[in-house]
Amino acid sequence: MSVAALVLVALWVGAMPASAFGAQALPTMEDPIAATRAVRLSDQLRCLVCQNQTIAESNAELALDLRQKIREQIAAGKTDDEIIAYMVDRYGDFVLYRPPLKATTLLLWAGPGLLFFGGLAVLVRVLRSRRGLEPGAPLSPEDRERAARLLGAGPTKEAP
Repeated sequence: MSVAALVLVALWVGAMPASAFGAQALPTMEDPIAATRAVRLSDQLRCLVCQNQTIAESNAELALDLRQKIREQIAAGKTDDEIIAYMVDRYGDFVLYRPPLKATTLLLWAGPGLLFFGGLAVLVRVLRSRRGLEPGAPLSPEDRERAARLLGAGPTKEAP
């Protein structure tokens, strides 16, 4: 390779974003069945730092630790349900990417629908109230002259 080609390669490698070298979400287990279980479990748990990503998608340190904990528990012979129960006991239902429907999560499940229909009701009410408004009576010549004076664009006579 020529020197120019080496310089171009060096610049190209140097320009790569640092995130390309981040930790991978895939487990590095030798057992493919255990690796598949770890990925499936990681897809069910929310990253508590990112909150909008699963721990499989996140590169946050806590997500890395949780993925490691999942791998350790799989190696210890725990079932998927036992691993999920451990995470819920430790972090609460919030760690589940799809939390169960129960009294403590009811607002979480119903909240978006309530906000949507509440906003829709307000919109309908505002539109109906505007429809009922009739345009005001036309201004008299005196009112027009007074408005022009107040706005500074008309005769400067004093109002009666």
